[in-house]
Amino acid sequence: MVDLQTLEGWLRVNAESETLEFKEAKFSFHRDTLRKYCVAIANEGGGYLIFGVSDQKPRQVVGSEAFRTTSELNEVKKYLLDQIGLRINIEEVFHSDGRVLVFVIPSRPVATPLHVDGAFLMRSGESLVPMSPDQLKNVLNESRSDWMLDPALSDLSPSEVVDLLDTQSIFELLELTYPEGDEVIVARLQSLKLISSSASGWAITNLGAIIGARKLSSFPQTIALRAPRFTLYDGISKVQAIREFESDRGLAVGFAALVTEVYEASPQNYLNEELIRTSAKVFPLQALRELIANAFVHQDFSITGASVMIDMYEDRVEISNPGLPSIEISRFIDEYQSRNERFANLMRRMRICEERGSGIDKVIFAAEVHQLPAPEFRTGSFRTTAVMFAPRAFAAMTRSDRIRACYQHCSIRYVVGDRMTNQTLRERFGLSNKDAATVSVIIAAAKDDGHILSETSATTSTRYARYVPFWAMRP
Repeated sequence: MVDLQTLEGWLRVNAESETLEFKEAKFSFHRDTLRKYCVAIANEGGGYLIFGVSDQKPRQVVGSEAFRTTSELNEVKKYLLDQIGLRINIEEVFHSDGRVLVFVIPSRPVATPLHVDGAFLMRSGESLVPMSPDQLKNVLNESRSDWMLDPALSDLSPSEVVDLLDTQSIFELLELTYPEGDEVIVARLQSLKLISSSASGWAITNLGAIIGARKLSSFPQTIALRAPRFTLYDGISKVQAIREFESDRGLAVGFAALVTEVYEASPQNYLNEELIRTSAKVFPLQALRELIANAFVHQDFSITGASVMIDMYEDRVEISNPGLPSIEISRFIDEYQSRNERFANLMRRMRICEERGSGIDKVIFAAEVHQLPAPEFRTGSFRTTAVMFAPRAFAAMTRSDRIRACYQHCSIRYVVGDRMTNQTLRERFGLSNKDAATVSVIIAAAKDDGHILSETSATTSTRYARYVPFWAMRP
């Protein structure tokens, strides 16, 4: 909101700039000329066009009658929106020397120069000139990787920022003392890149909205549609859904509640221990936590209208995210390449994500400790899916299940500086010494399929042979 104090500060500036332009416009102003100035200022990153102030120093308020009525102001707003595609706010400031009209012009979108009839305008001194070929090329080549820092909502007051973001949870997750006063809060949020200054007030960045929104639905569709969805099905197919839950909170501030929702919905696994029947959840909490966090971090935010989906069945849970992985599925255990490093870094600071590459390792460890079938990772047309399976007897496992478990076990052993043997794989499956021959068949099949290799320095005895994943011996 532009007030008299802000206006007085503008009157004292030494010279107009690319983002600040004064026009007397005492009685009127041509709409086409207005359009050109708005395009030029937006191309420079946004700013203010001020009517009713002399453009020569010493600047004085002379008052403007341009677009005097409410209907005229609404018409010119619509005209500018239709012509250049930007929503430009117009504020009236009533000074003792006359009415001042302030056009609050946002920045053009990243890598998208605006033009008027083919002319990509910018400011040069007090004139409007076309961009040079080099300047235009630089704009067109702007990286889209800073989408996280683009504004989701702009021109907000400090109190509006605090109302829209769950600031209390954000500071708790970062283990920071909660500041006193909205102005101090927004200053800290700005240092975290969760908000930025806008033409009039503050803007919540896409990063801030996705991380910390009280309600994702309070933001534009590009953000609102990122709400993760959990569906619990009856049986092993999608025929009958018995519970649906969509988390409307930011991915970080709503993470714990979502994980709890999924874990509590997990079916029970009943066990007999020393003649006492006990129960435990089928899907380990740590594995669910890591898979959901992994899906959050690796989703492709350029795919619109898609979100993380969690589908739970009687025999498995499938956690998928929009986007295809940038590395081979077989290398999820030992390699890491984030699609959203800025987002991932903040999620790590909030202790939601593990250090690079360790999340999937923990999922594999959890599956082995609970002697579950090996998790499976799949890709579709535009989604990546991780599948955690409910307990299944070794005899009921398919050849694919057994080989996948063998490869993952071999990889995990290698990552921690150890090696897989017939004995360690037997322990992974919960088998006894008499099953050594059966396990040797699995190892041989994994070797034949190219998943594992015999360690070159190991003994030729199958009983004591040591194995490494196929990628361990690549040059």
